[in-house]
Amino acid sequence: MKLLTFIQNGTYRLGVKMDQGVVDVLAALSSISTEKTIPATLHEVIEGGTGALNELREYIDMVLALDNDKTAYVLDESTLVLGPSVTHPNKIICVGLNYRRHAEETGSQIPQYPILFNKFNNTLAGHGDDIPLPKVSEKVDYEAELAIVIGKTAKYISKEQAPGHVFGYCNANDLSARDLQVRTQQWLLGKSCDKFAPLGPYIVTADEVGNPNDLEIKTYVNGEVRQHSNTSDMIFHCDEIVSYISQHMTLVPGDIILTGTPEGVVLGYPPEKQVYLKDGDIVSIEIEKLGTLTNQFVAE
Repeated sequence: MKLLTFIQNGTYRLGVKMDQGVVDVLAALSSISTEKTIPATLHEVIEGGTGALNELREYIDMVLALDNDKTAYVLDESTLVLGPSVTHPNKIICVGLNYRRHAEETGSQIPQYPILFNKFNNTLAGHGDDIPLPKVSEKVDYEAELAIVIGKTAKYISKEQAPGHVFGYCNANDLSARDLQVRTQQWLLGKSCDKFAPLGPYIVTADEVGNPNDLEIKTYVNGEVRQHSNTSDMIFHCDEIVSYISQHMTLVPGDIILTGTPEGVVLGYPPEKQVYLKDGDIVSIEIEKLGTLTNQFVAE
């Protein structure tokens, strides 16, 4: 199932992407009532677990099967202003240097443990959002990443248990101001500028994605392929990452984990060939089964 958020009258609304269009869940519930409890927001779906997801799926199938005018609640996706795939995560946790060839291109040692850092909610952005290039940086870099969305509270879980705690996956761009990132030993400043974590356009539920450790991943800058790899090149796979983090902090529904980026970032080029993002550049992140996340970059 593909879920999205879109913005209407300044508020986030839950949409379900179907062949017929995007079902506006709240509008559908206003038109076609049911005695069942149907989650009406994205976080209600995530927090409600399998039961909530199944109720939503059955309800959507029911309303689409009706012989009626559906224009009130089936919308054209191209007309929507999308929000970030997850609107209010409790935590945004990121894994650094998690692709073998990316670690090699930056001259870094292969890590023995996942390198963790964090972003904050100010970094969230949606598909189609303009991303400001901070006035304080001249070296903003793209990073295509698979994002894990946690669906069940996880603490001290094993690698084998981890997939059962994942709600779904989405595209992410772990934007990095490299000059700020390397200013000190802590990466935080270069990772947490406004809108530095676009997510989208959808969350695709785990059952539909299947194996997250074998997905093609690409980045395009102005139509040119800059990154082209597969999540199988991860040093620590998704189940290992979720399990590892859960040993140190409690993961809760709606938490986001960005799992690292493959080779091909600007930082990996020789200094004389490094051309960082500039005003007007368009970056698209494309991961197999998850759609394409596209943003334009604008001078702040």
